[in-house]
Amino acid sequence: MKLLFALAGNQNSGKTTLFNRLTGSNQHVGNFPGVTVEKKEGPIKKRQDAVVVDLPGIYSLSPYTSEEIVTRDFVLNEHPNGIINIVDATNIERNLYLSLQLIELGIPMVIALNMMDEVRASGNSIDVMKLSAELGVPVVPISAGKNEGIDELVDVAIRTASEKQAPLKYDFCEGEVHKAIHAIAHIVVDQAREAGLPLRFAATKLVEGDEPTMALLRLDDDQKHIIEHIIEDMQNELGTDREAALADMRYTFIEKVCAQCVVKHQETREQ
Repeated sequence: MKLLFALAGNQNSGKTTLFNRLTGSNQHVGNFPGVTVEKKEGPIKKRQDAVVVDLPGIYSLSPYTSEEIVTRDFVLNEHPNGIINIVDATNIERNLYLSLQLIELGIPMVIALNMMDEVRASGNSIDVMKLSAELGVPVVPISAGKNEGIDELVDVAIRTASEKQAPLKYDFCEGEVHKAIHAIAHIVVDQAREAGLPLRFAATKLVEGDEPTMALLRLDDDQKHIIEHIIEDMQNELGTDREAALADMRYTFIEKVCAQCVVKHQETREQ
């Protein structure tokens, strides 16, 4: 059986360079169905049992651009065996925002922590083992530009996908957002299963007010009413709107993780 990998990450994270390292010159270029967004795919070098698809560079899984829609549809409908999430280690806070959303999909995933050569050159360091433990997915330090760490990344990705190792954590929230997501998850558990949507992803998207998810779940009027009531309570408690509440929750978690895992030059961990 061939393993199918989705390569996902922010724009300017080194994704194209990594894709070229993974596949060499053996690439196919076309378009994703129904859109003009370019689709690149190819077998991983020396691993004829594994194919990687380079998804468009995006910052979130909200369906506002054709690139976001293409990425979302691919990971939800094509059921890749694994996700290789490339993260720019020099801009880790912003890059991890997408990582948290990808983890919610429950698909086996490995983080390729790119540009580690630049992190070292600036005198900074990242505790990769600690980062992996906090996120619940394997993290492999690489430098795509210098071809460092690519073989280890491939080995870890193939092992993670072959053994169907789903992320160990999905729950990065606390407080009012946590209460809202869990309350909504209980309401839509059967419909999420029928629609083939990961429950955590579906519940989080409903908190965001994500219309494609609402359409897929085919909620009845009673369910819609209860969900809106839960979200109104959350907004009133937090004094902010639904999308800002989720963004705040994710960035609060990311800040905590980075405070524990990233050491800046001439700055002790306590500082």
